Amino acid sequence: MRSLAALNARETPLAILTICAGVAFLVANDAVAKLLTDRYTPIQIVFLRNLIAVPIIVAVILMSFGAASLRTRHLGLHALRGALMVTGAWLYFTALVYMPLAEATALVFSAPIFITALSVPLLGEHVGWRRWGAVLLGFVGVLVIVRPGSAAFQLAALLPVGTAVVYAIFMISARWINRAERLWTMMLFAMLFPMIYAAPFALANWAPVQAGDIALFVAIAIFGSLGLALIGQAFRMAPAAIVAPFDYTALIWATGLGWLIWGDIPTVWTLMGAGIIVASGIIIILREAKQDA
Repeated sequence: MRSLAALNARETPLAILTICAGVAFLVANDAVAKLLTDRYTPIQIVFLRNLIAVPIIVAVILMSFGAASLRTRHLGLHALRGALMVTGAWLYFTALVYMPLAEATALVFSAPIFITALSVPLLGEHVGWRRWGAVLLGFVGVLVIVRPGSAAFQLAALLPVGTAVVYAIFMISARWINRAERLWTMMLFAMLFPMIYAAPFALANWAPVQAGDIALFVAIAIFGSLGLALIGQAFRMAPAAIVAPFDYTALIWATGLGWLIWGDIPTVWTLMGAGIIVASGIIIILREAKQDA
């Protein structure tokens, strides 16, 4: 019988590949969404993406786990998380209208900073001086990218920061859901409620969908669902301290796609700020892993 250590050694490389693939799908989702912002409002993109994704997720649940997994005991909490999700998606897709993909992605990766800071009032957790130091370091990284007060400052840069704050609350709220609830069930409601909330706003400012864009909407539904599923699976396969840092490979994908599609080249300030944010996030991840050990 193989030892647990041998099993973990075998699954760890697969877990790393899994999260890297999931991150790549999410960045592809963002890149396609940025293409669509030329013709549709961000809220319509959110609505149509989720409208396509929900039946796909329902089909996966029914085939894999049965109809019982469509039910939840946390409907009110899922409704709240849905409001956070639609707000975060709208902020981020709006940011993509005005900002390069790599810069917006780098700012969204300040989320671990806000998760750590908000875990004190929302979860009553104790945060030591090292993690507070990492939080401050992360804020420095955000300021390096945003550069408030400089001629390069644009208000649009606050949108992905807002996304990071909303996403942090969304992730913290997952701690209030029973761990027995399946990942796919949580994904279903994280897509269903934002679709419901977005519907009246999307319909009020509806732009007819061009035939050539149908495939793009299907693509972001599939990319987004696959990305979330693969990242969730990676965290189940290996400890968070091992897989979480690979979440930052999104910056590589975002930079590459931004250059290939739009010819965007990140500024030195963006690269410096992104590096500081990544360092801050990794310090936070490692400290939390040590706390849980």
